[in-house]
Amino acid sequence: MTGKTGYLSGLAAEDSVARTYDRGGFPILDTRWRGAGGEIDLIARDGDGLIFVEVKKSKSFENAAEKLTHRQMLRIQSAASEYLGTMANGQMTNVRFDVALVNGAGDVQILENAFGH
Repeated sequence: MTGKTGYLSGLAAEDSVARTYDRGGFPILDTRWRGAGGEIDLIARDGDGLIFVEVKKSKSFENAAEKLTHRQMLRIQSAASEYLGTMANGQMTNVRFDVALVNGAGDVQILENAFGH
């Protein structure tokens, strides 16, 4: 999937994941937040803490999970550190990094604490 179709498919996946978090009591604060370190797909509120979410979509959950690279995780962590600089508690804010997988049927699987911080 490339071009506009891929872009729209990604937006739909992110929207579906955002609704999943919201229904679970984790309101979305930002979508596609971009800092100097990179982009974070979704940022959700978890009480006084934050959840940084990377959304990966593919025909299966397994294929989606394989799309996340170590380099991407480092970029997300860098961007998250920059975002935390805007928060009252700064780097002391409780955070977790989730990966939300979306398969071809639109089902969502969330991997909490998928990589360290």
